[in-house]
Amino acid sequence: MKRVFAPFAHLHVSARLAISLALVLFAAVAVAPAAGPQKRIKDNVRIAGLNVSGLDVGQARQRVETAFGRPVKFRFGKLRWQVAPARLGAEPLVDEAVSKALRSHSGDNVDVRVAVDKQQVRRYVDALDRRFGVPAQNATLVGLNGLRPAISDERWGRTVRRGAMTAAITRALRTRIRGRMPVVLRTIRPSVTKAGFGPVVVIQRGSNQLTLFEGSTVVRNFGVATGTAEYPTPSGTFSIADMQKNPWWRPPDSDWAKDKKPIPPGPGNPLGTRWMGLSEPLVGIHGTPDAASIGYSASHGCIRMLISEATWLFDHVDVGTPVVIL
Repeated sequence: MKRVFAPFAHLHVSARLAISLALVLFAAVAVAPAAGPQKRIKDNVRIAGLNVSGLDVGQARQRVETAFGRPVKFRFGKLRWQVAPARLGAEPLVDEAVSKALRSHSGDNVDVRVAVDKQQVRRYVDALDRRFGVPAQNATLVGLNGLRPAISDERWGRTVRRGAMTAAITRALRTRIRGRMPVVLRTIRPSVTKAGFGPVVVIQRGSNQLTLFEGSTVVRNFGVATGTAEYPTPSGTFSIADMQKNPWWRPPDSDWAKDKKPIPPGPGNPLGTRWMGLSEPLVGIHGTPDAASIGYSASHGCIRMLISEATWLFDHVDVGTPVVIL
């Protein structure tokens, strides 16, 4: 019988297995393509001023991400703090810059584009204003000092300059430079000052007198008619809410005006030619054709004046003028 040649047949089974495995691994290595060296950036190439000469993609990416990931720094007075760029809506396009650097020549400096969410920046600026802004406070009427108006002092305010801060933060996010940024404010002037407070009307029911003040300074006194005991003029602090020239008189929803008809402007109109309605419903300062009632408690709650004097007062007050009734 013919014998067949079997290599390693004389070896133990485990030894034959080990040799077979080694041969398979050798064949795999022989068949696999050789891995070439990883591509690197040419000498004297920079990304946003950072030296990335000779770095591979991973190394260059890490260097750029570290530089652009440093926090943005702020200051206000003695306060110091910092905020991560991602919180401000910044996303540096690092892979794009590294890809360009790989294709660049010696001496090139590749820019890094940074996508910035302006809405997110504005929201942060709004948060700065809530933290550091102070609203202005107008001078206000706080009561009477004797019979004179007592007026509070005004206070100036401050607010963050939103446009300037939004632009400054956006510029900082688009560079790797991280200088400390001041919070920029502007002052807010109060619209009403103590010195220029304007008119205040004080009415004394007991003496049936109306006094016009400019701030705390007396301008002019008038005799008036106020409400009867049955229909008293209300006391308190009000304001002029409505001003009409040549008004219609329309009967109010009250027992005394039952079955009465509206009266158009003209002679005999109960309101005269001027109406200054108060923030208290159905109560106002107005002229009257009944000049004999001036100086008495004779009205249904309103403050009556001579027609000529009501016309003068109308020209010296505004909607919003405070009216104090004692």
